[in-house]
Amino acid sequence: MFTLGSLLEDASLGLRLLVPGPPGALDEPLVWVHNTELPDPFPYVREHELVLTNGLWAGQATPAEFVANVRRARAGGIVFGLRAEVRRTPDELVKACEEAGLPLLEISVEVPFTAISHAVAALYTDQRQQTLVGMVRRGDALATAISRGAGASGVLRVLTRDHDLPLVVVDRTGRLLAAAGAELDDEQLLIVAAGLARRPPALELRLRAGLAALYPVGAVGDVDAALVCLRPLSALTSVEREALEQAAKFLSLEVAKQQAVQAIELRFASELLEMVLSGGRRAGEVAERLRAFGVDPTGPLAVCAMAFADEDGPTLHGLAEVVGDFFANEGVPSVVAGGTQDVVAVLTWRQPEGELSRLAERLVQSVDGRFPGRRPVAGLGAIAPHAAELRQPLMQAREACRVLRRSRGGPPVRSFVELGTHRLLLGLVDPGTLRGFSRDLLAPVREHDARRGGDLEQTLRTFLDQDGHWAATAAALHIHVNTLRNRLTKIAELTGRDVSRTEDRVDLFLALSIDAMS
Repeated sequence: MFTLGSLLEDASLGLRLLVPGPPGALDEPLVWVHNTELPDPFPYVREHELVLTNGLWAGQATPAEFVANVRRARAGGIVFGLRAEVRRTPDELVKACEEAGLPLLEISVEVPFTAISHAVAALYTDQRQQTLVGMVRRGDALATAISRGAGASGVLRVLTRDHDLPLVVVDRTGRLLAAAGAELDDEQLLIVAAGLARRPPALELRLRAGLAALYPVGAVGDVDAALVCLRPLSALTSVEREALEQAAKFLSLEVAKQQAVQAIELRFASELLEMVLSGGRRAGEVAERLRAFGVDPTGPLAVCAMAFADEDGPTLHGLAEVVGDFFANEGVPSVVAGGTQDVVAVLTWRQPEGELSRLAERLVQSVDGRFPGRRPVAGLGAIAPHAAELRQPLMQAREACRVLRRSRGGPPVRSFVELGTHRLLLGLVDPGTLRGFSRDLLAPVREHDARRGGDLEQTLRTFLDQDGHWAATAAALHIHVNTLRNRLTKIAELTGRDVSRTEDRVDLFLALSIDAMS
């Protein structure tokens, strides 16, 4: 881009300003020059071009008509070139430009129009060189910030040195990663997260302060975050847009690094849960792993399992990170592991047990705000006195969470002791004995399903979940009541337990409950 003001400053052109146009016209960016002698150049002149003319159209159009046509093309101004036959710019042309509010400049006979073209080309070259130098310099600064661990905040600091822009970096779960000169509340963060979830992602969103431009940040092929400028795209200059695009690429490196670290931490945390469930033979490893996460294995420990109700699929991506952020903000040392069905947190806990429920309720509220439209639930186990006693509380917390997931209402947080009496009784029996009972009772049903491709086990689970109501079970399974009756009869033949008898139904119910707890 160049301006009339920059051309007037070039003494070698010898330009004389005849009509300045409206205020600010001399500083308006122009795209190029256009030499024409057509009486109506409107079809060929681009918007914001500078028209160069010697006035050879004078016999075919009046100055007022020519100026009107140039104005209609939204040109940036006119340069009238004097020639041997015309030693002075026509007064009619000057008057027409004044009335139209169109800048008019005059160039002498001795200076050809090509001199203006060369001057504009030189300005473009200089600007492009400055832009490239700026990009290289900014790239070096961004690379230095990333390599020194300055993170997303360091990237924004580099950007705001050269550009006064309100900026934030938000990931796809609505977490604020960094900010510079701007603030977004939880509602606005969720709007950004929703925009990133679109396919393709939104490039502009309406926030409370108006339109905001989004520059997607991708780590491994997907959009994981966005560099958000709280200004509309139309208000950004080309230089600002280039700087934002460049910064978004460097932020991709930072997001990829964070994801790699989180993936390692989550894998280590998941291995910790496997160590706990495996029993005493790996108790020493459990203690060391807890210490690595800043959790004291010698003191009291609590376990919280979280998931979304009425959803049997994998846990939502990003839930583990949100849970980890919550406990970090609460100042509670924790290990957070994302499973296929739930997210489990092991916490240092030296407060009264009742406070744990209140903390879990705040966790549910926090997750609910980050994932609107879902129903988060949290199950709690008993307090373990030390790491070697974590297995039972872990199983209890997961069982409580599983029950809440399948519930149609009620409180979103429950401890294991608040569940049904049968679960408390099961907790008093040797786990190996319980697993043997469950395995032996359900084995014939599972073998039949595997051999015939049947749905007997699912039918039994649904029947018990529906409290033995035949019509409700048939509707849930999308089958006829007679088909349900035939399936339950087959289960009775295979297991020796008839669902119409209370004691037999209890056996089947306990077998399925033990299986879910294992």
